[in-house]
Amino acid sequence: MVFRVYAPSLLYAIGQGCVLPVIALSARDLGASVAQAALVITLIGVGSLVTNVPASLLVARLGERIAMIGAAAWATAGMVACLAAGTLWVFAAGILMIGMAGSVFNLARQSYLTDAVPLSHRARAMSGLGGTLRIGLFVGPFAGAAAMHWLGLPGAYWTGLCAMAAATLVSIGIPELEVHPGPTGTGGSRPAPDPTGNDAGPVTLRGIIAAHWRIYATVGLGIVMISAVRATRQAVIPLWAEQLGLDASATSLVYGVSGAVDMLVFYPAGKVMDRRGRTWVAVPCMVVMGVALALMPLTTGPWTLLLVAMLLGFGNGIGSGIVMTLGADHSPAVGRPQFLGFWRLISDAGVMGGPVLLSAVTAAATLGTGVVAVAVVSFAGAGLFAYFIPRQAPPGSLDERRPRNGR
Repeated sequence: MVFRVYAPSLLYAIGQGCVLPVIALSARDLGASVAQAALVITLIGVGSLVTNVPASLLVARLGERIAMIGAAAWATAGMVACLAAGTLWVFAAGILMIGMAGSVFNLARQSYLTDAVPLSHRARAMSGLGGTLRIGLFVGPFAGAAAMHWLGLPGAYWTGLCAMAAATLVSIGIPELEVHPGPTGTGGSRPAPDPTGNDAGPVTLRGIIAAHWRIYATVGLGIVMISAVRATRQAVIPLWAEQLGLDASATSLVYGVSGAVDMLVFYPAGKVMDRRGRTWVAVPCMVVMGVALALMPLTTGPWTLLLVAMLLGFGNGIGSGIVMTLGADHSPAVGRPQFLGFWRLISDAGVMGGPVLLSAVTAAATLGTGVVAVAVVSFAGAGLFAYFIPRQAPPGSLDERRPRNGR
C-alpha cells in the first residue's frame, strides 16, 4: 500500500525537480530575455492555478486513479514538448502543460489518500505525501545534473521525462478504491449512493462553495497565508544572501541545508498531528517561520544566515502536509474533489501572492522591510489557525468522540 500510494508521487516530484533549476537557462538558450525567462518560470504556477477548478471536475468524473494516470502522461508530453521545442513559445507551452498536470495529479493523489487512509493516520499519511514532494524536489536536481554531465541541458528534461513516464506506469498499478456503504475515513472505502434514492442532486462547485464558505473564509484564509509565506521563503534566502555579498556556491549551500532540514522532519510532524491535534503543528509552523523571517534582516554573515535558514526550514518542515490534512478534514464525503479543488485554488493564490507582497514592499522600502512584512503575515496566520482550527474532530468522522489537542 505504501509503495502504491507514494511511489507515483515521489517519481512525479523527481521529474519536476529535474527541470525546475534549468527552466530559465533553457528559455535563455531559446532567445528569451531575462524578464521573459522569469515569466516562463511562473508558468508552472500559472498552469496549476488555472487548472485547479477543472481538475476537481475531472477527478470527480473520472476517479482518482484515471486522473493520476492522465496527469502523469500529460506531464510526460510536456517534457517531450520542451525537448522538441525549437521556439520559446513551444517551450513555454511545454512548461505550462507540466504545471497543468501538477494540479490534476496532486488533487487526485490527495483525494485518493483521504479516502484510503483511516482518520487516525490521516495526518501522518498527508505529511508523508508532503515529504515525498520534498524528497523528490531535493533528489531531482542532482539526478538532472548527473544527466546534464553527459547530455548537456536536454539531459535534465530526458531525466524528467523518464521519471514522469515511470509515474504513469506505476499509477496504472494503483487499485481503484472500492465503493460500498459505510462512512468515509475508515480506509479504502467511499460513500455509496443513497439506497433510498433521496439524493440531493448533482454536486456542483458552486454548491460546495456555498455550503462551506465559512471554512474557506476562516481556515482557508490561514491556508492562503501559510502558502504565501512558504512561497516567499524560497526567494528570501537567495535574495538576502546576495544582500550579504555571498557568492553563488555559498548561497546554494545555505539553501540546500535549509531544504535538508525541511525534508527530515515531515514524519514526526504528522505523528504529532494525529496524536495531539492539528493546532499543535499548524500554529508552531507559522510562529517558527515568522521568527526566522523576522531574524533574517539581523543576520550579518554566512553563519548567522545559515542558522536562520535552518530555523526557517525546520518551521516549514514541521508543517509538512498541514494544508492537505486540513483540506481532508473539512472536505465532505460527497463532493470531495470539488471541495479540494477550490482548496488548492486558494492555496495557489497564496503561492502567487506571497512573492508579489515581498516585491511590492521591497520596491516601496527595502528588502529587510519586505522580509519583515512576510513575517507579520506568518504571525497573523498562526493566530488564525489557533482561533479557527476546530478543537473537535472533523464533522462526519468516526473520531468525533475524541477531542483534539488532547483536551
